[in-house]
Amino acid sequence: MTPLPDLAAVERLQRPSDPSVLPDGRAVVYVVTTVDTEADEDVSRLWIAAPGTTARALTHGRHDGAPRVSPDGSRLAFLRPVDGVPQLHLLPLDEPGEVSVLTGLASGAGAAVWSPDGSSIAFTAPVDEGSGATEERGASTHRPVVIDRLGYKNDGSGWARSARAQLHVVELGTGVPADAGDDAHRVAPETGRCRQLTTGYADLGPPRWHPDGDRLVACAALGEDADLKLSSAAYEVPVTTVDGPRPQEELHRLTPEDAMVVLADWHPDGSRLLTVGRADPGLGHLHVLEAVGGTLTSLTVGLDRNVMPGGPGYPGGLPQVSVTGDLFLCARDHGSTGLYRIPAGAPGSTGRAEPVGVPVGAPTDGHTEVSGLSLAARAPVAALVVADASSYGEIQLLDLDDGSRTTLTSHTADSMPGLAPCRPEERSFAVSDGRTVHGFLLRPDGVSGPTPLLLDVHGGPHNAWSPTPDAAHVYHQMLVAQGWSVLLLNPRASDGYGEDFFLANVGHWGTGDQADFLQPLARLVDEGVADPARLALTGYSYGGYTTCWLTGHADLFAAAVAGGVVADTVSMLASDVGHPTIGLELGSLDHDRLWEQSPMSAVDQVRTPTLILHGAEDERCPAGQAELWFAALRARGQRPELVLYPGASHLFILNGRPSHRRDYSLRVVEWLTRHVDPRPAEKEPS
Repeated sequence: MTPLPDLAAVERLQRPSDPSVLPDGRAVVYVVTTVDTEADEDVSRLWIAAPGTTARALTHGRHDGAPRVSPDGSRLAFLRPVDGVPQLHLLPLDEPGEVSVLTGLASGAGAAVWSPDGSSIAFTAPVDEGSGATEERGASTHRPVVIDRLGYKNDGSGWARSARAQLHVVELGTGVPADAGDDAHRVAPETGRCRQLTTGYADLGPPRWHPDGDRLVACAALGEDADLKLSSAAYEVPVTTVDGPRPQEELHRLTPEDAMVVLADWHPDGSRLLTVGRADPGLGHLHVLEAVGGTLTSLTVGLDRNVMPGGPGYPGGLPQVSVTGDLFLCARDHGSTGLYRIPAGAPGSTGRAEPVGVPVGAPTDGHTEVSGLSLAARAPVAALVVADASSYGEIQLLDLDDGSRTTLTSHTADSMPGLAPCRPEERSFAVSDGRTVHGFLLRPDGVSGPTPLLLDVHGGPHNAWSPTPDAAHVYHQMLVAQGWSVLLLNPRASDGYGEDFFLANVGHWGTGDQADFLQPLARLVDEGVADPARLALTGYSYGGYTTCWLTGHADLFAAAVAGGVVADTVSMLASDVGHPTIGLELGSLDHDRLWEQSPMSAVDQVRTPTLILHGAEDERCPAGQAELWFAALRARGQRPELVLYPGASHLFILNGRPSHRRDYSLRVVEWLTRHVDPRPAEKEPS
């Protein structure tokens, strides 16, 4: 039997992400993240891979990221910290050369977006318009925080204060060598002045260039009460500036003000926009929307799957148009995220088409997860990051004509030789209201009879478990190695099962999906897979909510671990995404409706030994939620345990300190094995 990965193995893992393919499709630049256990930090460097060669490191910084290849393939723009904040850097690709610093902004720069002719780079950067120009760096952290709008904080960065993301452009020249000492903290005279294009009190999203190179498009939620709605729109931003940055209120809106447009790019012919969002703001699937003359038309309405642009904790990639004019996008189906095509020249005056029903280039079992996408500008080639049941992710080139795939890397095998993740068994369970709950079961090789079983509940609630392994949940592999089974269910509200399923739990948190967990557990007990005396429960974020809820409504579990918890839905309005999201998800802001769906309403019934794990600087599910659940249990005579991780945000289990991530997995395993008897229950004599 091949050994399973453990914590030490996962800390050796090379994790690829964020591919940027060269225009001719001959090579891919991407990020590789590893763990430096001594420094207690992740290290990210840029690598390059090509068919027929061995992938190799291209840069040797500690925190290099966001690689973007120039339109002619000769240069690479990327981010690297200078004095603790990310700045844009430039590296030649077609000849030997030094890394040059392109920006020197006080609060750093965002990812590069190349102009069509490669002469300029657009990007977003935070600008604090409330501080004086001569104020010393760091002094603003001591000013009182004045709040008159929602959206005043962000998980991972804390108080927004008066800093907002504004558009900038830098023109390219020779740049400043990265070893230029003090001179590296300015923009080189040869590059031209770095210009701020916009000003105002809203954050602008990532820009995209018009094919003519004279203007940008970016998305924002503007307006006096924009913080009360999910509405957002795409705005046109001229690249030329005359009297300084252009006020946001003067920008030309390109999409309806009552829609929700979160990402936008120009079609290569420049005649229309391709956007990601919804024509009606609210909960539901994201679509690829075509914007012509201010009218939005969905190109993905027939897919009945959520468009996945990608993000922390969520797979996918930005929709893009290929050299042949086809539109490619990522969507999730039954846990697997694949690439889909909308052919060019389909019937309809705007080229609207129904997408094909099968992911492009997918293996026959469909068990993959695409978590990065880059299309070549001059060849029918896509670069992908693809994980499968045996891999945590590799770089692949996909031929868009014939669907053939070439794997360019072997990071999983190279970094954890002789180990292989447990392969999941796909399962489906009928529940009493007629729905089917799909998921995955991990079992020790060769086991027969009932085992201790951990039910792990995913977050979101609109995320979904995948059949591929992930480094954040290494405790799954650790428990299987100790003889446990692990059940990963995608209950109602999970992504990848149609919009009706996606919305089926709105206004019914806790009560709506309770059967989606308990009835599959009963089925596995009846099948002799799980020992009813040795069931355990865990989950993170919405999964932490469900852990709190189920332990108050079912006396089934010998132990529970609640991570990133929601204990009180009423006070979740203090989340960085509290309103309007909480009211929409729970169906109302009425106190009684919120309380009915709150785990606190049944805290008196909890008898399960509970460990609570939470980031101390979590602003998504604020740390007070964890403290409340701990205090409520302890005040009622229970013996819970609360662990707070200093400086950790909600996403610390993905990108926080390696020591915190290690500690999280170790505590999950220790708590469960302490409270769950490793021996099977003895049967009563007949």
